Amino acid sequence: MTGPTALNSVIDGKEVPGSGVTYASRNPARLSDVVAEVGLADAGQLRDACAAARRAQREWARVPAPVRGQVVGAFGRLVEANKESLARLVTREVGKPYAEALGEVQEIIDTCDFFLGEGRRLYGQTVPSEMADKQLFTYRMPVGVAVIVTAGNFPVAVPAWYLAPALLCGNAVVWKPAEYAAATARALAELAWRAGVPAGVLNLVYADGETTFEGLGTALEDGLVDKVGFTGSTLVGRRIGELCGRHLQTPCLELGGKNPMVIAPDADLDLAVEAALFSGYGTAGQRCTSLGTVIAHEEVHDEFLRRFTEAVRDAPVGDPASSAVVYGPLLDEKFAHSYETALSWIDAHHTVLGSSAVGRITAESPRAGFVGDPSDGLYYHPVLVDGVRPTDKIFLEETFGPLIGVTTYRTLDEAIELANAPGYGLSAAVWTRDPATAFRFRQGIGAGMVSVNNSTSGAEAHLPFGGNGKSGNGSRQSGVWVLDQFTRWQSVNWDFSGTLQKAQMDVTTVESDLDYRLPAAWIDEA
Repeated sequence: MTGPTALNSVIDGKEVPGSGVTYASRNPARLSDVVAEVGLADAGQLRDACAAARRAQREWARVPAPVRGQVVGAFGRLVEANKESLARLVTREVGKPYAEALGEVQEIIDTCDFFLGEGRRLYGQTVPSEMADKQLFTYRMPVGVAVIVTAGNFPVAVPAWYLAPALLCGNAVVWKPAEYAAATARALAELAWRAGVPAGVLNLVYADGETTFEGLGTALEDGLVDKVGFTGSTLVGRRIGELCGRHLQTPCLELGGKNPMVIAPDADLDLAVEAALFSGYGTAGQRCTSLGTVIAHEEVHDEFLRRFTEAVRDAPVGDPASSAVVYGPLLDEKFAHSYETALSWIDAHHTVLGSSAVGRITAESPRAGFVGDPSDGLYYHPVLVDGVRPTDKIFLEETFGPLIGVTTYRTLDEAIELANAPGYGLSAAVWTRDPATAFRFRQGIGAGMVSVNNSTSGAEAHLPFGGNGKSGNGSRQSGVWVLDQFTRWQSVNWDFSGTLQKAQMDVTTVESDLDYRLPAAWIDEA
């Protein structure tokens, strides 16, 4: 195997050496495999990238929207042509099982296919005026420069959710990916540039979190940023929201989740178990939509738990290159440390199920049926915790790892109250054969996305994605809804009357006789 790739930020089409600080992006399944040595930018370089984007944006906005759509479509075709290679890189750099990585790359293709068409549908409207000889119009205008900050658990799909619509709408972008997904980010950016995205219109900046925050603050102060998109933790999302609020900007925030799955008495338990396994343990529980807590009706709790425990014990864990595993390693050592903190929330009143141990999988703490060699990877036992209470930290907080809590309910209202209690509002699922239960659950739940007889995880390119409460600020990604994040409405009124007509004053009126009533003789019987 060749040595690690050396990567630097790309600003205005040119590689820019970093500040001197280097980050080693490692394969979490084999930490000795350094995928890339990443030169991290300083705050000034991030600000410079925003200035380059400002210079490039106006010319890009002049490109007709259908042509910009063709560029986005070409981006999708290039991703499709490199699908297996990109998926293998995702697997190597962030440890996502290869089958999942292929699905993630397909999401980019689907997104680009959708926005190719939207280049011909960036519709405005003609609006009737209250005055004669006057026409009213509305237009979608690009916001300008967008700074996009993404996590690495979906290192290519989530960035594409931002990049495709932002570029289509005529914006320039500064993209700051997760350092631990740096090589994957560079690969995706290369495909975008080869598709025809001009230098300066897409800038790639590698930086750590605090540097990014400092540089973003400076760029906002200097009037170089018009929109911020952030996918990551609720804690950081709050800071970004506060920063943008000082500049009267509303960011697009896609944050964490504590996603519930309610199991009704009439649920198909075998399918519910399958969905819970995928929702909670897929990607090692490191999705924002990962299942957090199963809320099972007391009539089916014991049987569901028995079947689910068996499924978790039998689930293959290990080498993400294998097609058999449910999940591979945690993304990065920092997430392993935070997950171990979450494991400390397991209390004496909890019953722990699902594996032979809790914590990291090692030779001293083995997992039956492990696929591969765990010695050099960030592999953790799946944990199933029964007896969770609404006051438990493990019930209230996102754990971001292969851990699922289980609790019970008696009435649907109680289940909805439990599901809403943590204050997140990203995704929720209910398993039932009763339409009334499904609709009442949908009506009462605070989540932005609801599944009936499906998992808490899953997105489609033409459906709005996003959360409420601690999961986001109500912004939505995907589909036509994301266009509202990357355009602003402009209204135009065109008066061709030859006089100055003043709204609400020179309005055409029609006299009405509002005192008229139908004659009684028409209504009363003869």
